[in-house]
Amino acid sequence: MARKIVITSGKGGVGKTTVCANLGVYLSRLGFRVAMIDVDIGLNNLDVVMGVEKQVVFDIVDVVSGKCRVRQAFVQDLNYPSLYLLPSSHSYSSNKITGEHIKNITDIIDHSFDYILLDCPAGVELGFQRAVFPANEAIVVVTPHLSSLRDADKVLSILNSYNIESKSLVINRMRGDLLLSGEMINIESIVKAMHIPLVGIVPEDDSICKSNGRILTDSESARAFTLLAENIHNGSRKIYDCTYKYRGLLGYIKRSIKKHV
Repeated sequence: MARKIVITSGKGGVGKTTVCANLGVYLSRLGFRVAMIDVDIGLNNLDVVMGVEKQVVFDIVDVVSGKCRVRQAFVQDLNYPSLYLLPSSHSYSSNKITGEHIKNITDIIDHSFDYILLDCPAGVELGFQRAVFPANEAIVVVTPHLSSLRDADKVLSILNSYNIESKSLVINRMRGDLLLSGEMINIESIVKAMHIPLVGIVPEDDSICKSNGRILTDSESARAFTLLAENIHNGSRKIYDCTYKYRGLLGYIKRSIKKHV
């Protein structure tokens, strides 16, 4: 049976889709069969991040309405044959699709994959419920900002009413230079505020913007997502150190330069 993991946060703009896409890539690089489902109906962009938008023929709405089978709607990644995406729809009344519909899809593909990642929309309304309903695990993505932590705390309280067996935390867009200078909320404070295990830290990385959200394998974030994928699968807690290049004399110089850029 596949592990069904919803990637959520409550707040928009914290990088849920980026985390979902790259976690899928790095789990597949470890040799696992991974299905990603874009549950953000109407505002979807997981297919764009993955660079497969031109390959989309059917989407999740076509599956639910019976126009095609689930496997017909899946798009296989060109670089990772064990990675598949079920795209969402750009124009459709999302109120017609329920959590039961998404669960039916995950039940159909359950034995064909090792992991099913559900990209959750922002907010805690119907879209959130639709994405969380089929999942048995949750990754809560936050950034080191109070507004993000407050929204994530609300999400955690709501997740308690669902059949979520485990919840873990990913801190995205962490800046090592600001962390060392005390200008950013530190990791320990974030973990203490969330009350769930930290499973990964992803640094602020310009290559994410340059590659439209998908991490280049030689970028700074590549190591962070490798560790995240390994932690998710093995239950380990090897956390990426985003401060390493800002330590020592050379690191001090780098921090000083960034302050004036």
